Amino acid sequence: MTERTIAVDYLARVEGEGSLKVRIHGGEVEDVALQIFEPPRFFEAFLRGRAYTEAPDITARICGICPVAYQMSSTHAMERALGMKVDGPLRELRRLLYAGEWIESHALHIYLLHAPDFLGYPDAVHLAKDHPEAVRRGLALKKTGNHLMQVLGGREIHPINVRVGGFYRTPSVDELLALRPELERALALAEETVRFAAGLEFPDVEEDYEFVALRHEHEYPMNEGEVVSNRGVHIPMSQYEDVFEEQQVPHSTALHSVRKEAGSYLVGPLARYALNFDHLGPHAQHAAKEAGLGTVVRNPYRSIVVRAVEILYACEEALRILDHYSPPPAPYVEPPSSFPASVGMAISEAPRGMLYHRYRLSPEGLIEEAKIVAPTSQNQKRIEDDLRHLIARSLSLDDAGLTGACERAVRNHDPCISCSTHFLALDIERS
Repeated sequence: MTERTIAVDYLARVEGEGSLKVRIHGGEVEDVALQIFEPPRFFEAFLRGRAYTEAPDITARICGICPVAYQMSSTHAMERALGMKVDGPLRELRRLLYAGEWIESHALHIYLLHAPDFLGYPDAVHLAKDHPEAVRRGLALKKTGNHLMQVLGGREIHPINVRVGGFYRTPSVDELLALRPELERALALAEETVRFAAGLEFPDVEEDYEFVALRHEHEYPMNEGEVVSNRGVHIPMSQYEDVFEEQQVPHSTALHSVRKEAGSYLVGPLARYALNFDHLGPHAQHAAKEAGLGTVVRNPYRSIVVRAVEILYACEEALRILDHYSPPPAPYVEPPSSFPASVGMAISEAPRGMLYHRYRLSPEGLIEEAKIVAPTSQNQKRIEDDLRHLIARSLSLDDAGLTGACERAVRNHDPCISCSTHFLALDIERS
């Protein structure tokens, strides 16, 4: 009996660090474990004792790529705890801000992190030498998304203009209309991006996912909706913890989120798309059909195409909001001056999937308890399942080939390990 061990210090082109350990015995996959080894970041503890008004600025620091998601989940949770309702132009501006984040985050993943896998390059720098037009397209889209975040959020990274009830300042009609030419160009670039992604070569693989996402009655979900799945879940956000739970696993400092008594599930673009295709805009639906996508996509490698479709939708939605915008009478809804101790929870759709926040507030408006469940922590067990299936199909590969295949499979999910904790050295044991 022989044993072989392969170690890769870090998985490239994902946000964060960690390791993957695979044990193979007698031609069978015995164990697959995503080992998240960085220390916990304690944001839930940082929030305790702080005023509820501080939550949007503190939680934005959890992720530099998708800070808007953390701000939106925290502000909606606080508003539910306070009994506040934000609608009209302020609600539309929140969707516009979120559209900016979807554009910049998805463009970053498609062109700089994921495309090199399909085109045979180690990174985007090498990709740019042979495919400069593709990288320029990705950077132009990211610039547009960042510009939206700057105009609405005050700056591109960790926006400072978001507050409970709305914004500290809202833009004028002229400020938003000035963005229109850039967004029209981005819409055309997004259409090219769908065609680019659809033209890549994909392994013929399908996974039996339980898709979980928000679903809104009238729109593709960003900030609002109910939690649904393709296997019968249909609950309000407030019942999230009745159906889903986090579990500690011995090999990871990050918790794994599972559906109670049902195991792993998938959040993110594939889930949103499968559960909300009918709410995509006409441009996005047409592009998806031209790209050969059905209304449900179960091939994880084709997630790059679905992300491209969501960029197109975000551009389409941003233009719709710009064309119908009229400034609100005030930049924010005034919070109540007093309230009883209360609990508020909310879910928004980060680029990588559902982001759950729950807060318990004291009558003085101080945060007594905070719970945050990031998208990647919800997908971690499902990523392990995908890897187990991949390895079982790929035992004939040598260790280098199997290592590369596992890395590519992880990047399908665009994991933000620094949000859930961190990610990937690879350790394979064969006996």
